[in-house]
Amino acid sequence: MKKLLPLLTIFLLLPLIGFSHQPKQSLIYLRIYEETGIEGRFEVNANELVNVFGLVYGLNPTIDEVRPHQDRIQAYLLRHAKFSSGPEAFTIVFTGEISKLDTDFGDFINFHFRLEPFTDLPDELTIAYTGFMEEDPSHRCLIVMEYNWKAGLINNESLVALDLSKDRSMGTISLTETSLWKGFMAMVRQGMWHIWIGMDHILFLLALILPSVVRRKRDRVAATGPRGAKLGGDLLGWVPVEKFRPAFMYILKIVTFFTLAHTITLSLAALNIIDLPSRLVESIIAFSVGLAALHNITPIFRGRDWIIAFVFGLFHGFGFASVLGELGFKGEYLSLSLVGFNVGVEIGQIVIIALIFPILYLIRNRKLYPKLLVGLSVLLILVSTYWFIERAFDVDLPLDEAVNRLLYPIARFIGLL
Repeated sequence: MKKLLPLLTIFLLLPLIGFSHQPKQSLIYLRIYEETGIEGRFEVNANELVNVFGLVYGLNPTIDEVRPHQDRIQAYLLRHAKFSSGPEAFTIVFTGEISKLDTDFGDFINFHFRLEPFTDLPDELTIAYTGFMEEDPSHRCLIVMEYNWKAGLINNESLVALDLSKDRSMGTISLTETSLWKGFMAMVRQGMWHIWIGMDHILFLLALILPSVVRRKRDRVAATGPRGAKLGGDLLGWVPVEKFRPAFMYILKIVTFFTLAHTITLSLAALNIIDLPSRLVESIIAFSVGLAALHNITPIFRGRDWIIAFVFGLFHGFGFASVLGELGFKGEYLSLSLVGFNVGVEIGQIVIIALIFPILYLIRNRKLYPKLLVGLSVLLILVSTYWFIERAFDVDLPLDEAVNRLLYPIARFIGLL
């Protein structure tokens, strides 16, 4: 069981995967919306703020330290960046928002903008950029389409549309190579990815399926053979199921109720019919892991495990809905997005179950299994309690940072990062 701990914790590192920002590099992220137009942000490394603008705050300035210089920096960007489509030139309108991305070699300060005027989405977009290239000829600018639903780009950080340099400071990207199918499949991939990196969802599923291949001793029908013979060890109140079918039907029932529940609330939240505070939702999701695990040790809903899957599945649906907000989802192609994301979530959880369930079924007759079930449940309760304290009381406990520091090199070595 101890060997499982590093594997479980490494999953915590998966959300760290992202596009590699480098020094001597600017980035322009674009978000293409069919109804509201083109939005974006310039990402400027703190090295340039020091070298070009003479800021004295070093490589890790705060937003408050940068803000007094905002007008000067934005005026520089306006002089060195142009957006057009054919003969039509767009005006860069800064929104006033500044955000920040921390890196080890200098933070990136982000200046958000939109392009005006917007009537119809153009077929192509031409970008010219010479920022920081006169001061440093080796400087480059990467153009990334972060969001374009019909192009299948949802929260994209790794596919570069253009790479501009001093020798090639202008390029054109097409906005017409799009289709509803690309957008739908992008949402499917997002659904799969977000359940795979959602450790709380994975551990909730794990807690629910651990009892699938065993039954409590008092359930004589499932716990005995054809003539009443006991089927293996009964340590800690659990005995193995005799055949595959009851275990599979248990999984099917749990997954059905969990799916039904989170589909309901994902739709309600995406349609803005119900909006619950994120802190409340995330706290209840953390609590759900511990309660499902406790049920494996002391039955709370004897014979009605589906109640836990359904009731807390409702809150997991609100958690999935928050992901759409994080992706910059603005309600475009709402029905297709919801269906695609939900299909992705289902595929993702089927893959998880397909990896775990056969192993559980194969080892169900071993005397070790009841100990493993209870031991893992205790571990899940501890993890759940830790997350609940962090989320409910809005505190950062030190264990996450220490674990990440310890396992980050390992995850990179084996290729997870």
